[in-house]
Amino acid sequence: MKNKNFYLLVTLKGLCMGAADVIPGVSGGTIAFLTGIYEELVNSIKSIDFTAVKMIFKGEFRDFWKKINGNFLFSVAIGILISIFSLAKLMQYLLLKTPVPIWSFFFGLILTSAIIIIKGIKDKKWINILPFVSGIAVGIIICLISPSESPNNLWFIFLCGVIAICAMILPGISGSFILLLLGKYSYIMQAVSEFNLIILIVFSIGAIIGIISFSNLLSWLMKKYYKATLFLMSGLMIGSLLKVWPWKTVLESGVDRPILPFDVTGNPHIIQAIVFFIIGIALVIGIELIAKKLKK
Repeated sequence: MKNKNFYLLVTLKGLCMGAADVIPGVSGGTIAFLTGIYEELVNSIKSIDFTAVKMIFKGEFRDFWKKINGNFLFSVAIGILISIFSLAKLMQYLLLKTPVPIWSFFFGLILTSAIIIIKGIKDKKWINILPFVSGIAVGIIICLISPSESPNNLWFIFLCGVIAICAMILPGISGSFILLLLGKYSYIMQAVSEFNLIILIVFSIGAIIGIISFSNLLSWLMKKYYKATLFLMSGLMIGSLLKVWPWKTVLESGVDRPILPFDVTGNPHIIQAIVFFIIGIALVIGIELIAKKLKK
């Protein structure tokens, strides 16, 4: 029987996951893996199936809670939510006041994360180049055709929740990174900091449906095509670096186009960009070193 101290520790691990999910490039799934709760997290999510839903309608709430490992999931969720709501306002402020250093920080995070994913794959084969190149191509295409301002309609917010939450249970790719691709990172962070209930509820409903619907599929992909999936994700992350390039201009069509810092009107903040780029790299490498020590 697990005691209160166990669930308190799980909540602390959830806090770390939430902090990672706020930062594009650092995966909450990776943190779950490092802290030893990844397998239990995935299995608990997978247990929320049709049988569990029937228990609710039958009023078998205690059996339902036990089946889905409710105490564990609740502890993780509380930690994640506390962390997200406490950090969202800070991220929103930094993106508004210091965009170039922050985007440089994200650039370093995502680039290093992708490299570490590839480096960690054993027995690499030439066939893995196909999903890797495909991921790069898809990432570039998404960045080039996606407008800087995506729609704020509730259906799109729901879709963002469905897609972004799937990244949470995949080590190596973050939900915030997906929101960046969809052009909704700043929007969702603002909704969290301002406690916009309508946006948060719609996004949360999408997240709940997404994680329940895709947890089995993602688990199957990781088991059946583990290397190909990781190569595809790392390629997607590298191709999508265009989205977080610190210097960009917005065309009349509303699409972002990366430009060189020397083409920027005013101060391009090159020194700050380099410093924060290095900090981003150092953070990911630090997490990787901690992971190796924990494994030992």
